[in-house]
Amino acid sequence: MTQDTTFHHGDVSTDVRPIIEMTDIEKHFGNIIALAGVSFDVRPGECHCLLGDNGAGKSTFIKTMSGVHKPTHGTITIDGKPMNFSSPRDAMEAGIATVFQDLAMIPLMSVTRNFFMGREPTIGRGPTKRMDVQKMNETAVEEMRKMGINLRGPDQAVGTLSGGERQTVAIARAVYFGARVLILDEPTSALGVRQTSNVLATIDRVRKQGVGVVFISHNVRHALAVGDRFTVLNRGKTLGTARRGEITPEQLQDLMAGGQELAQLEGSLEGTV
Repeated sequence: MTQDTTFHHGDVSTDVRPIIEMTDIEKHFGNIIALAGVSFDVRPGECHCLLGDNGAGKSTFIKTMSGVHKPTHGTITIDGKPMNFSSPRDAMEAGIATVFQDLAMIPLMSVTRNFFMGREPTIGRGPTKRMDVQKMNETAVEEMRKMGINLRGPDQAVGTLSGGERQTVAIARAVYFGARVLILDEPTSALGVRQTSNVLATIDRVRKQGVGVVFISHNVRHALAVGDRFTVLNRGKTLGTARRGEITPEQLQDLMAGGQELAQLEGSLEGTV
């Protein structure tokens, strides 16, 4: 996929205040240091990519940003105000939504039921109170259409959707329920080329609605296709942030691999890497 033909990248001014800002975050589990100094922020209408290899600390980062873990040191601010999330619900109420790799979907249930899971609108009162199925169906179909997916019908089972379409259901659901920051955990990792481009197009649509997207990946090509800024996480530390156009794919890959190690490996494999 060529990099700039599909997406008009958000030109987010550095003057815009971040929605969420993490500064010098450390997370220790006993004497294991999972995060050793992470600084990261995301602004409205931008896609900020966090790139890291397996074991770099991406999972701990997600869990700290989304309120599962409390940081051992460092500060998290939202709209400039210090935040102390004591649970993921606190983070969700502040507008931080996470779409994990497993997507938390029930394949045999319809798109509509998955879309509203646990947050179904109701009509009637007392003994006549029931789910407002018509509103649910109309909303699910409309929100999916906005994301470029035309369902056969609102009762289509999630299990019949492709991996990319399921990602889109999860993203549309988070945005509909008021996400201001959307954390996407490896959203393209198990997808083919076409599905990947669909998910990247969905990210682009969400960004244009003013949502701040945190795109977590180890795939430099996918990140460069849609990202506005790039931060590399290596062994629990962030290695600075670059804007689009300031860094090459090779430099990003090198930072992720820790530079020296890749050079040594290339040497020993005589340039076959």
